[in-house]
Amino acid sequence: MESIQVSCILPVDPSTIYRDWMSSKGHTLFTGGTAKIDPMPGGKFSAWDGYIWGENLELEIGKRIVQTWTTSNFPDGAAPSKIEVKFDVDPEGCKITLIHTNIPDGQGKEYELGWQEHYFLPMLDYYS
Repeated sequence: MESIQVSCILPVDPSTIYRDWMSSKGHTLFTGGTAKIDPMPGGKFSAWDGYIWGENLELEIGKRIVQTWTTSNFPDGAAPSKIEVKFDVDPEGCKITLIHTNIPDGQGKEYELGWQEHYFLPMLDYYS
């Protein structure tokens, strides 16, 4: 299994990004792909038109999200991976740090690039 860590600084406060990440409407708007999110611990979610799905494990409002995370590219029978998204105050707004663990072997680089291209860059455009 593989693990990655990516981060980005966005010109918005942590509570706004957290709220949007955990909102079907907000998540859809900042990524451009349809999201359906139950924003409660144990709630299920899907994103990017069903390409991603999982469950909320731990939620600290405005500070941290921990979720199981699977995509349609995972091999058959693969266990879900796990993401931890941290939101920290930064002089320029918010620093997001995303730690993605339990990624199927050989897919880490793909998801590292995916987080940059399909989350952080669209979020930068959305919040700028």
